[in-house]
Amino acid sequence: MPVEHAAIRNLLSHEQWRTAQAMQTATGQSLDEILIELGFCTQETALAAVAERAGLPLVELVERELDARVIALIPTELAFRHQALPLSATPTSLRVAIADPFNTTAADDIRLVTGRDVELVYANPLDVRRLVEEHYTRRMIADTADDDVQVLDENSDDIGDLETMAREATVVKLVNLILRQAVQERASDVHVEPFEKGMQVRYRIDGILHEVPSPPKRLQAAIISRLKIMASLDIAERRKPQDGRIKTRIAGREIDIRVSTVPTLYGESVVLRLLDRSAMNYGLPDIGMLPDTYRKIEQIITLPHGMVLATGPTGSGKTTTLYASLTAAYSTEKKILTIEDPIEYQLHGVNQIQVHPQIGLTFSAGLRSILRQDPDIIMVGEIRDGETAEIAVHSALTGHLVFSTLHTNDAASAVTRLLEMGIEPYLVASSVEAVVAQRLVRTICPNCKAPRPDMDTQRLELADSEFPLGDSDLLYMGRGCEQCKHSGYRGRTGIYELLVMDNAIRPLIMDRAPAAVIRAIACQHGMRTLREDGWRKVLLGVTTLEEVVRVTRQDDIEPVE
Repeated sequence: MPVEHAAIRNLLSHEQWRTAQAMQTATGQSLDEILIELGFCTQETALAAVAERAGLPLVELVERELDARVIALIPTELAFRHQALPLSATPTSLRVAIADPFNTTAADDIRLVTGRDVELVYANPLDVRRLVEEHYTRRMIADTADDDVQVLDENSDDIGDLETMAREATVVKLVNLILRQAVQERASDVHVEPFEKGMQVRYRIDGILHEVPSPPKRLQAAIISRLKIMASLDIAERRKPQDGRIKTRIAGREIDIRVSTVPTLYGESVVLRLLDRSAMNYGLPDIGMLPDTYRKIEQIITLPHGMVLATGPTGSGKTTTLYASLTAAYSTEKKILTIEDPIEYQLHGVNQIQVHPQIGLTFSAGLRSILRQDPDIIMVGEIRDGETAEIAVHSALTGHLVFSTLHTNDAASAVTRLLEMGIEPYLVASSVEAVVAQRLVRTICPNCKAPRPDMDTQRLELADSEFPLGDSDLLYMGRGCEQCKHSGYRGRTGIYELLVMDNAIRPLIMDRAPAAVIRAIACQHGMRTLREDGWRKVLLGVTTLEEVVRVTRQDDIEPVE
């Protein structure tokens, strides 16, 4: 048994040990990170056990105490190779925090390069990796100012020079650093944007864009060309949008990257959507549904036929909800087929079809073909037109359970959208079983979570508002720490509005009632709106009132009487 395993084996039950080992094999993460992530032990317990076994002091990293001059003592390549962060130095010694305390070569390598005695200490591996990424990325970007890298005119037609630039060691390292840091920071998207006097790199983390240190303008063409080469795009074509895909492995995790380029005034803008297979949660209980909502959904997805729709704006987690539903509905007795654009994640036991409009494989054409494959359950990535809607509705009426998405603001609006697409009211009323509207809210950082210090003021402000607050209720917030980059938030969860079709709603559909009327009647019969579901999660200490208000509209909730 490896020493790091022996250090914490006695903390776990047999079943927990097997689960942690399986996850480590699948993701390549360290065992202490997995134990903390799964909730099998506290961060302090796991880190202390590993440090004790390794015989190293356990320290807490404080970013403001780091010195750029000390960090410069270890070369970038060595710091990344050993995930080592220098903390302090004397003329003869160097104190270094390390992510892997059982790395037997790190101290010797650092001693050889720096000429100093090395004292290793152990710190939270996530903190070490994050700070190594941040500080050494800044150093590398600053160092490119003096590198002998060819500068190419953005409008140059010399493709040979462009390919040569894209393969320069500096450019390759910069692109790798951008991607690696994005994965480390849990970014869902990377935006590489050209402007007149510079280029900007931003990460979307928990739904919010954050600017990060950006490479110099003179490397713009080379960096964009490097990304296009990785995505198998045409680097000579800079006048029209292109879409591609990169499959790579970063920090032991398999990452799919969807690449989109569009021409702008000052060059091509590139957006990378990062899809981390190992971080994807497919279970309905894992996506933030409260128990009563989860139980209703669980009943609906066991129906033999009908349609279930997920609605919300782009990036609200609709596809994740459908994937979780398919995973819950899967059994060896059922054949499941999907048609998607694009296929974001591969699902075990599910036949997934990629849309290809260029060759005539659209949602509607693919859906017709799927019906000849004798499926039990069908997922259509998105209902975009009346033809797809009509085929999906008839599929739901002829013995198939159909899942799909629509772009509407709330659950009731999905009904009126189908009617606007030309579907007859009696078909909508007969086929649709449920509509789930959803949004994503940021969750309070567990490391710095604390009761709000202004509770008395909050009670006064909410006294006559739509958000009822009892005398014993507490609201929480994140104070801000290095783990959440002082935002107070880390991670996201869903808030949900579930409209179940019943005898009160179906007659309204037959009468083509407006969405507002359907919503009002549904609320009278127990439907919880997005804001109400969000408020429940505020009272549970999952998120904040500010987050719920940010992602929902004022009219998403009826006045509380």
